[in-house]
Amino acid sequence: MRLRRMGAKKKPFYRIVIADERAPRDGKFIDQVGTYNPLTNPSEIKFDEEKTREWLRKGVQPTDTVKKLLKICGITK
Repeated sequence: MRLRRMGAKKKPFYRIVIADERAPRDGKFIDQVGTYNPLTNPSEIKFDEEKTREWLRKGVQPTDTVKKLLKICGITK
């Protein structure tokens, strides 16, 4: 589980996706489970909780940044 950068230059917007660890950052992905917009104040974080919990049960390893976002949203402890 990692962030996929979208948006224009200097205006990042991220999708939280399930991807193979060998795939490039903005390359092919398996499923999209949420979005993250760091430009708004406060930052806007949205997760599809059902999908996210299902993927975590299947053993998906989130990156450090995604772990923090999951903790902020209350999906993990």
